Amino acid sequence: MNEERPIVFRCEGAALVGMLHVPASAPKLGVVIVVGGPQYRIGSHRQFILLARALAERGIAALRFDCRGMGDSDGEFPGFEHLDPDIAAAVAALRQRLPSVERVGLWGLCDAATAIAFYAHRDADITGVVLLNPWVRSEAGAARAYLKHYYLRRLVDPEFLRKVARGQFRPKEALRSLLQQVARARRRRPAGPTAATAATAAPLAERMAEGLRCYAGGVLLIISGRDLTAKEFADAAGASKAWRRLLRGDRLVRRELAEADHTFSRAAWRDQIAEWTGDWFRRSAGSWL
Repeated sequence: MNEERPIVFRCEGAALVGMLHVPASAPKLGVVIVVGGPQYRIGSHRQFILLARALAERGIAALRFDCRGMGDSDGEFPGFEHLDPDIAAAVAALRQRLPSVERVGLWGLCDAATAIAFYAHRDADITGVVLLNPWVRSEAGAARAYLKHYYLRRLVDPEFLRKVARGQFRPKEALRSLLQQVARARRRRPAGPTAATAATAAPLAERMAEGLRCYAGGVLLIISGRDLTAKEFADAAGASKAWRRLLRGDRLVRRELAEADHTFSRAAWRDQIAEWTGDWFRRSAGSWL
């Protein structure tokens, strides 16, 4: 029978709280579910707990935990770009409590996916990662995604057309909002960062790509079809030579749920994510172990 064990482990002096999902038989593979902010270990619509249970049913151990300063954990949240110590502590805690685990995978949604891309190549234990709707937000990128994927869709939206027909559409306010988005979309980053700041000044999408380029394991990328965060990522990846190389490579598998929102809020979407995740880790495990 599967078991759920509450655990507490340390990260740079802070006590982190997590829940370890242990399969009935000794697992060789474990998955750490990384949680970004503002969020905690249950997940939106209980997604993380349901995912962890689904993995345990497939014989895969899972640890979901609160990063520093989030949920029930101590400390202050350092931001998703500085979660390396939290992830490392969680991986160590999983392996310490389950000595049978030989390899570890990471799973993350939104800014947690971005944090994983920064971290994975630094840890030889990490042999597979699942990234959902990665966060690559910039003001200009968000505005371009909004213009491309929201305003254009609105023009053919039946509810919007009914609103216009009923006289409920406010053209002056809509035009003002549109012009603001256009102005944001045309903004550029300050030119010429110094060598000392170039790494952190680079766009998030490029820094993610560099992290994954340095990482030797497999990547499962899952994208929602109805999410502006996912659209912004897709646009940034499409404009990036580094990302186009990654997407063409054999190490990366891409999946899309065309109707899903950012957090996969419907049961059918959550179940599909759990199935893709579990099957991908199980199929890949043969080459890891």
